[in-house]
Amino acid sequence: MTATKPLHHRLRVEDHDRDSAGLTYVYPVVSRRAGGVSVGINLNPNNACNWQCLYCQVPDLKRGPAPQIDLAQLEDELRWMLGQIVHGDFMQTRVPEDARRLNDVAFSGNGEPTTSKQFAECVALVGRVLSDFALAGKIKLVLITNGSQLDRPDVQSALAQMKNLNGEVWFKFDRAPDGHFNAVNQVVLSPVQVARRLKAAAGLCPTWLQTCMFAQDGQLPDAVAIAAWLDFVKLRLNEGVPLQGVLLYGLARQPMLPGASEHLSAAPAEWMEGLKAQIEALGLPVKLSV
Repeated sequence: MTATKPLHHRLRVEDHDRDSAGLTYVYPVVSRRAGGVSVGINLNPNNACNWQCLYCQVPDLKRGPAPQIDLAQLEDELRWMLGQIVHGDFMQTRVPEDARRLNDVAFSGNGEPTTSKQFAECVALVGRVLSDFALAGKIKLVLITNGSQLDRPDVQSALAQMKNLNGEVWFKFDRAPDGHFNAVNQVVLSPVQVARRLKAAAGLCPTWLQTCMFAQDGQLPDAVAIAAWLDFVKLRLNEGVPLQGVLLYGLARQPMLPGASEHLSAAPAEWMEGLKAQIEALGLPVKLSV
């Protein structure tokens, strides 16, 4: 297998190009949340997702599930990419010096990865490849998810597999669900449904909440929205849901939904620090990326 982009093309936090290695399913990025190199697995090369978050950075996003995955090609690409990182000069030629650490393999990409009916097979495939590179248990295996498919038995089985592979779930939770249309994620979210799925995820694999905050038309989330978010999380903790913490982040790259870039802007660092303190008061660790 050969990459179509030159290996001197350097990675940047601001650029999460899914085609950075010229592959279909596998792409490397420098992740500010991971604190090093993350090898992404894109199970949605058709740019389809069942949500349509305002801050999404996927070009030409459409509604829908992941397509049929060529598992042999996925394995070939992952082995090639890890070979470049572990045995080649990838880190020296393409990664900034302060980020030359392989942190994880992450199911992320251009849509919701668990909409793939082959998701569990993909987790097992990644586990085999990590073992062959002597990386199993040494780096993270991350699922970045909106949690919408967590009622499916096959997805729950895959999360149980992930736990045995030093896995983590990053569960999208931008705003508290109220049973009505969520304007940030552009879906209808039921509080009971979200609570059930979050409990399932956290019970199967270490789970972090992943929360994006930003200003819309110059207005930050108001006190009512923040209180609802905090109350929902506090209730889950009181119910014994074993959350690991919160990945709190702002806008780092240009939103790609039509019209979004004109309306969204980054939240001030001091405002994000204030929210971080409120979350920490619940007893949860917070990793902040502004």
